[in-house]
Amino acid sequence: MVTSWTTLVPASYLKVRPPGVDSKRFVGRAEHSGMHPVELLDGPADDVVLAAPPREYDRRKFRSMAWKTGNFLRTRGVHEGSLVAITDDATPESLLAFFGAALLDARVRFGPPAEVDARVIVGPTDRLTQFELPPGGQFVGYRDPPSDPSWGYFERDVWSENPTFPDVDHDLAAHLIETGRARYDVATVLEAADEYAATLSPDDVVAIRAPLPTPGTLVAGILAPLAADATILLPADGATGTVAVTSDAAPEPQTIDPKTVDLVPLGV
Repeated sequence: MVTSWTTLVPASYLKVRPPGVDSKRFVGRAEHSGMHPVELLDGPADDVVLAAPPREYDRRKFRSMAWKTGNFLRTRGVHEGSLVAITDDATPESLLAFFGAALLDARVRFGPPAEVDARVIVGPTDRLTQFELPPGGQFVGYRDPPSDPSWGYFERDVWSENPTFPDVDHDLAAHLIETGRARYDVATVLEAADEYAATLSPDDVVAIRAPLPTPGTLVAGILAPLAADATILLPADGATGTVAVTSDAAPEPQTIDPKTVDLVPLGV
């Protein structure tokens, strides 16, 4: 594979397609009506689904880490309907926290305010002191080990968890993501992701260059690539993909503006 991240896509990211199928027309999955976001983690185990140079995750590794994250969040009191706040840092830990929360049918808010009514907040350890949680709220840091022994430490605690998760029935009408002004349910988010997945091929590498608190970033930059068996890229050190999710200019030849993603909030 290409070891230096440039405008070239590493060869290991090129997916195997059925014989005779045009790579630009093939979408790895059909429509995902009736599915839950965590089911997008199923698929070819060896395909690279997330690149965050120099780290990369094939589907097997990412799925098992998401399961571990869900199990760990449960030990921190997260359950159906809980709010999991995640800082706006575009990191593998942020994405794993999202899917771990989704496994528990919890709600997720990226980029929360300084005071947030969340059961758990996940982010770089050195940023978490900026936030205030209600009594019983749990802090989970990554990168630097926290000095407070009551805080969770992603690299230690998630790695030690069980890498499996029991099959559960998910409520597609449950709140999945929220902002300060709106909430969106599972079915709405997946329907929108399908629309953008249809424009991608398994060989696409989708660079997230937009803020995670924008709901369209989650839809077009995370869920749509998974639905299309493409690769998510968290760009660093000049790394580029084939498609960028951004409202600004980007080095990728194609862009998707997350602000144009059509999502109808609950209650509208």
